[in-house]
Amino acid sequence: MASLRPRPSVMSITPAAAARVREIVEASERPVSGLRVGIKNGGCAGMSYTVALADAATPGDELVETEGARVYVDPKAVLFLLGTRMDFRASKLSTGFVFENPNQVSACGCGESVSLVAADPGALADGVPA
Repeated sequence: MASLRPRPSVMSITPAAAARVREIVEASERPVSGLRVGIKNGGCAGMSYTVALADAATPGDELVETEGARVYVDPKAVLFLLGTRMDFRASKLSTGFVFENPNQVSACGCGESVSLVAADPGALADGVPA
């Protein structure tokens, strides 16, 4: 019987993002399992990222777990987030999660919305986008 190769994660989480996810989960007023990341239509560039508290995994979610931080990826967003790196940055002017997404083709000037194309799963070589 052939052994199954582990599936690569949809996205990666930096240590800074993992620390912030853990802080948010621990500070929640209700018990939560992690954060849910997705995308929604809207904004001047066409789409925007969503981040919300997640009580638990829902059917079809992809779990990305790093340093004790759990991030559930909405199944409708998987092809748009494939290969994305989730980071957390704080500066004098802004603080928040930053998505370094190879599927992003443009962004609006305000930084609130992006234009994304779906990744081609067939273009993956060993789990890394081409």
